[in-house]
Amino acid sequence: MSEHTEHTGQNNEQDAASWFGDVIHTYTRAQAIQDGVLVAVDDDLARSAGFGVPVALTTTAWADCVAWDEENEAGRDGATGQDETGRLWDVLTMARYAAARATGASRVDYDLMRVPPAGALSTASLATLSLHIGPGDNAEPVVTIMLPGED
Repeated sequence: MSEHTEHTGQNNEQDAASWFGDVIHTYTRAQAIQDGVLVAVDDDLARSAGFGVPVALTTTAWADCVAWDEENEAGRDGATGQDETGRLWDVLTMARYAAARATGASRVDYDLMRVPPAGALSTASLATLSLHIGPGDNAEPVVTIMLPGED
């Protein structure tokens, strides 16, 4: 039996350990949510937006495209009618459309018109987000929405 044939029976974890050694440290998605690095989307809202898997946003994507409070609204040159639930719905809706267009891809960029969180203007401007679908802590599919360049 060749060496190649012997290795094909091993699982990927054993094969990786034989090449790289034992894992020194892991940082799980659950830890990232607990630490505030990721913001988990309510499962019911994600399901209503068309996602059948857990969804989270990086804190930078959340701050740029979702975060909104009375202070944001008060400092504008006109009323925007914005709130976090509506802004999150927009992020999720555009993400779902992007995912539908990118069948088979694990990552896709998409554009979103949103009122910037800082400044006095009430007019929307373009933001680009990246949707990534990949394995969660237990190899289940999960979606992470982030700014381009975040990994």
